[in-house]
Amino acid sequence: MKIVLVKEFRALTLGVTLLVCGVASVSGHAQDRRVPQSRQQVQLSYAPLVKRTAPAVVNIYTAKTVRTRKFTPLFDDPFFRRFFGNQIQRAVPGPKKKVQNSLGSGVIVDGDGLVVTNNHVLQGAEEITVVLNDGREFKAETVGKDVRTDIAVLRLNLTNGQQLPYLRLSDSDQLQVGDLVLAIGNPFGVGQTVTSGIVSALARKSGLSDLTSFIQTDAAINPGNSGGALVDVRGNLIGINTAIFSKTGASHGIGFAIPSNMVNRVVTSLVTSGDVVRPWLGAKGQGVTADIAESLGMPRPFGVMITGVYPNGPAARAGLQVGDVVLAIDGKEVRDAQDLRFRIATLALGGQARIDIMRRGGGASLSVDLLAPPEIPARNETLLRGRHPFEGAVVANLSPKLADELGFEHEKTGVIIRGLDRKGGAARLGFENGDIVLKVNGVKITSVRQLTENLQETASAWVIRIERDGQESNIVIR
Repeated sequence: MKIVLVKEFRALTLGVTLLVCGVASVSGHAQDRRVPQSRQQVQLSYAPLVKRTAPAVVNIYTAKTVRTRKFTPLFDDPFFRRFFGNQIQRAVPGPKKKVQNSLGSGVIVDGDGLVVTNNHVLQGAEEITVVLNDGREFKAETVGKDVRTDIAVLRLNLTNGQQLPYLRLSDSDQLQVGDLVLAIGNPFGVGQTVTSGIVSALARKSGLSDLTSFIQTDAAINPGNSGGALVDVRGNLIGINTAIFSKTGASHGIGFAIPSNMVNRVVTSLVTSGDVVRPWLGAKGQGVTADIAESLGMPRPFGVMITGVYPNGPAARAGLQVGDVVLAIDGKEVRDAQDLRFRIATLALGGQARIDIMRRGGGASLSVDLLAPPEIPARNETLLRGRHPFEGAVVANLSPKLADELGFEHEKTGVIIRGLDRKGGAARLGFENGDIVLKVNGVKITSVRQLTENLQETASAWVIRIERDGQESNIVIR
């Protein structure tokens, strides 16, 4: 199965297709949900709901300038130049500028012209035009982007106190599997389209981000829907459609939306500060498996067993200990480690969260402060030069803040490669951005300063242990 990022109207078949769908919140009670009781109820129409919600879903057109060559790039090959020399340079014109357009969808979430869409819809955009379903066009400016959640916020250039139709973000935690939903967007550029379906599953994970907890729906979502709305039968926005599971790039009935609770958190942060800073727990753990649950006497496997606590972090100060099992955050069940990160990431800085845990067979509740991850130690970015394997590498100290920026566990420490001179020795030896340096010739590396000191020593051979994509390996240089 491939991941298909729907960056524009031309879907790239890589596997899971990124799209945008607004999610409507479900604030009603369970007793309001019922299946149709008669033929007359089956024949009821969604038209009033669509009429109320569709005006708040917009089309987003982006343009960027790319450079292209009129003739084949084979003329750049040294083989051809050996025979034709500089004649090729005179015969073949240089790169031509070409405007490339792409298409996506978005949702107005504030009458003053605030629009939510997917970050990948805006990737590389130099000019953004937003078109309402009544044909009105507006230029838009980017308020901010959050790559990890694939959310971006635009502000339309309105005049004369204009007010636009918008959808309210609601509590996606109230969604249940089986709830009816509508997906509204502009698939394949054919114009605004509405499809219906149900919530097929909740808290779906993917490799697109460590903060994903998607709503899955069978409402048809296709390229061009990216950034569009997923709404409930009350007309509330419960999510932003962002991906599909597909072999071809077209809908096969498995679509994914970013829950409105995460959308709300990111939008609030981007509008108030232009950046997204998430709280950090200061602890790491692993999901409770069936074997672990049985050994602990739990009726079923869920929760996160804590395997490490960051010294003097929020979790440590709250009293969380290694061996504790986190069961819920603010009363919402935690299924696994990724679900724990998602729950913490949807909370606002400055308050407190209640953590329900199991400790030595008994239950307890802790209050943890919701604080920003600190930059301790300072990153101290340094370009390394000299006769050693890291020549041309830019390295930095890992801290909870830098780890959060990079999407790593906050508790990771050590030295990370942040950049490479492609002509330098480190790049030629195969080092990559994101590599974490663990040891050099058997010495554990804990800081940039320690690494530079170790590199000043002469050695006939180098054995360097690194961590890449969660896997440790040795690089031996003789």
